[in-house]
Amino acid sequence: MLMFKLAWRNLFRNVRRTILTCLLISSSLVVLILVDGLVLGMVDVMVGGITKTLEGEAQVNHRDFRTNLEPEYFIEDPVGVINIIETDNEVAGYAPRVIIGGMVASSYNTTGGLIYGVDAERELEVSRIKDALIEGEYLSGGERELLMGKPMVDLLEIELGDRVVLTAAAVDTNEIAQELFRLTGVLEFGPEEIDKTYIFINLKKAQSLLGMQGHVHQIALQFNDPEISRKPDLPLFQTLTDDEVEALGWLDLQPSIGAMIEMSSFSTMIVGLVLFLLTSLGVINSMFMSIYERIYEFGVSKAIGTTPFQITQLVLIEALLLALLSCTFGLLMAYLIGDYFSENGIPMGKMEVSGIVVDGNMYTRLATYQFIHFPIYVTLLTLTAALYPALYASKIVPTQALQRAL
Repeated sequence: MLMFKLAWRNLFRNVRRTILTCLLISSSLVVLILVDGLVLGMVDVMVGGITKTLEGEAQVNHRDFRTNLEPEYFIEDPVGVINIIETDNEVAGYAPRVIIGGMVASSYNTTGGLIYGVDAERELEVSRIKDALIEGEYLSGGERELLMGKPMVDLLEIELGDRVVLTAAAVDTNEIAQELFRLTGVLEFGPEEIDKTYIFINLKKAQSLLGMQGHVHQIALQFNDPEISRKPDLPLFQTLTDDEVEALGWLDLQPSIGAMIEMSSFSTMIVGLVLFLLTSLGVINSMFMSIYERIYEFGVSKAIGTTPFQITQLVLIEALLLALLSCTFGLLMAYLIGDYFSENGIPMGKMEVSGIVVDGNMYTRLATYQFIHFPIYVTLLTLTAALYPALYASKIVPTQALQRAL
């Protein structure tokens, strides 16, 4: 306790220097927490851009379908697959789909696209097709209903209610099938690829058009706990996977995005290393200035029998108290700033990265570990930086110290 009392008094001999050093350390902690919170927010946006837009958190496909997108690679027993999915308590929703490339034509223009036959009710649990609607009405089950993105609508020069013709090859006969539809809704997902190429019609109509009665190409899934979709050994995936069908989580479906997310986690480490270097220099400078101001006292202490270990201990306790004060203030500031940005976001503008759109604000996400692990790291950093000044003080020769003081 005597050491702590001496360290506390020494800490406030020069209040200005102590405050400035505390601000340096606490600022490092605040930046570290905010950067990590921003990274978590970016990861949430990237994952949400994949799993909440259209892909789902997992998919069941024919093994060759995603590679080739050929219409003949369909799930032959979707009813059996759906029965297994419905009995799994982890599944929050599923949506069967028919997907095929085709042509869409209006009276003015023609373009290619990817035709999605979807179950309108089931899609509400899996994707945000309805949320992306900016004009018109969502699918209600009508035979002639059709949704498409705003860029495609502009290209075809059509409006709500106008007729369009879809052309695709029937799966059972490979003959060209055509059907007349009316534009009932205009979508704007954000990613240009989706808005310019994707067309949505009702599932039963798509099956009828393509000669796929009872068959589907894909079943998208959402889980009650999104984290379990990252597990490749999930029992549901193993149950559904066989020689023809495979069930995969979004990390396996989008490995490039998964790699980007893994890389983004290193940004906190890089920022931490930079802050470690800068803060260490500040702490070392502050501790050495404190030692030089008290060099006479250290000389007298050693002359009357104070051991080098006790002097090292005293300097390190000063550094510990300095770190604790800094972390207390830093945690308070980090919480207030992080909470503000988690509610109001950081203005980022509109940008698209690998098909994921950030439009507007980027929201930070605070986590419990940030307020436990990071203060420990900063405290250890401060003690590490103070170790060299402490060892220097312990090696002071009393005679030299007294002469230098004079």
